[in-house]
Amino acid sequence: MSSIAPSVAVPATQRRPVAVGVLAAISSSHLVNDMMQSLILALYPIFKGQFHLSFAQVGLITLTYQLTASVFQPLIGLRTDKRPAPYSLPMGMTSTLCGLLLLAYAPNFGTVLAAAMLIGVGSAIFHPESSRIARLASGGRHGLSQSVFQLGGNAGTAVGPLLAALVIVPNGQSSVAWFAGAALLGIGLLSYVSRWYQQHLVASAASPRPAQAYALPQLPPRTVAWVIAILLVLIFSKYFYIAGLSSYYTLYLIQKFDVSVQSAQLHLFGFLAASAAGTLLGGPLGDRIGRKPVIWASILGVAPFALMLPYANLQWTMILSMIIGFVLSSAFSAILVYAQELMPNRIGTVSGLFFGFAFGMGGLGAAVLGVLADHTSIIWVYKVISFLPLLGIVAAFLPSRRALGH
Repeated sequence: MSSIAPSVAVPATQRRPVAVGVLAAISSSHLVNDMMQSLILALYPIFKGQFHLSFAQVGLITLTYQLTASVFQPLIGLRTDKRPAPYSLPMGMTSTLCGLLLLAYAPNFGTVLAAAMLIGVGSAIFHPESSRIARLASGGRHGLSQSVFQLGGNAGTAVGPLLAALVIVPNGQSSVAWFAGAALLGIGLLSYVSRWYQQHLVASAASPRPAQAYALPQLPPRTVAWVIAILLVLIFSKYFYIAGLSSYYTLYLIQKFDVSVQSAQLHLFGFLAASAAGTLLGGPLGDRIGRKPVIWASILGVAPFALMLPYANLQWTMILSMIIGFVLSSAFSAILVYAQELMPNRIGTVSGLFFGFAFGMGGLGAAVLGVLADHTSIIWVYKVISFLPLLGIVAAFLPSRRALGH
C-alpha cells in the first residue's frame, strides 16, 4: 500500500527544474555543519580522561547540545513560516564556529557545556530553514532533495570521527581549532544559498500562484494529529537507539574489546559512513513506492540486527552496526517528507518540530543511557536499547493514500 501524505497539486508545466547548484551547496554546508558537531562525539574519550568525567557527564554534553537545538528549532521554524529570514543561515554557522573555537580551548567541563550550547544554537538555526530551501530547490522531487540534504549531514557526521582519529587524537584538544576553515567555507556556501532564497522570495511575491492550481487539501485535524503522533513515536525509536549506539560506540568498543582510542574512532567512522550511504536511499525510494513502506522497513527492519549486536565479536559488531546504520538512516527523509506533505503550508514548523524532536530524543537518550551505564555497564546499555527498533511496528498504523481520502 502506498502512503504518500497529501501535497500541493502543482501542474507539471509550472514546476521549476531542480536547482542543482543550490541543492549541492545546502548539502555541502550540511556536511560542514554536522562534521563540526560530530567532533563533540569524537572528543568524548579525550574529555572523559582529561576532565575525569563519568558516563552521565559525557551524556550531559550531548544533552546540552541537542536539547538546545531541540528547543529552538520548532520556534525558529514557526517564526520563519510567518517571516522568512534568508540570511539567518550564515548567522547560524557563525554560532557553530564560535562554539568550535571555545571547544578547542575549553579548560574545564563547564566550558565544554557552553561550547556545546553554542553549537546547538547554530544547529537550531540551520536545520529548519535549510530543509525548507532543499524542498524549494527540489523541482517537485521532494524525497530526493531531502535525501541529498541528509546525505550531506550524515557524511559530515561520519567524517568527524575519522578526522578526529587522524588529527585531534595525535595533536590534542586544541587542534579542533584547525577546523575553523571548514566553518568559514560553510558561511560562504550559506551566503550563496541565502542570496538565492532571497531572490526566490522576491520572484514568488511578484508572480502569485493561481489559487485553484495550488489549493491545499483539507484533512481533519484529528487525522493530522494522529499521523504526526505516530511519526514522532518512530522518531523516538530511531533517535533514542542511535543516541546510545553512536554516543557510546567508541567507549563500548574500548571497554568490551580493549581496542585503542584511534582504532575505536575508525570503527565509528565505518558505522557513520554506512549511515550516510543509507541516507540517499529513503527519499528517492519513497518518491517511487510511497513513504510508508520505506518507514516500515527502515526501522522495524533493523530489529533482528540490533538484537544480535550486543552478543557479537568485534568483527561482527562492525558488520552488524554498518547494516543497522545503512538501513535505519533511510527512515528520516521519508518521515520528514511524509510530515511536510501532510502540512505543506507549514514547512518550517514541521521541519523544526521533527529536527528538534530528533535532537531532543538523541540528547535525552544520551543522558539517560549515560546514567544507566554508570549504574550497570555500557555493555548492558547496548543490550537494553537493542529492543527499541521493535517500536517500528507502529508504522502499520500510518494511513494509506486511500484512507486519507485521496
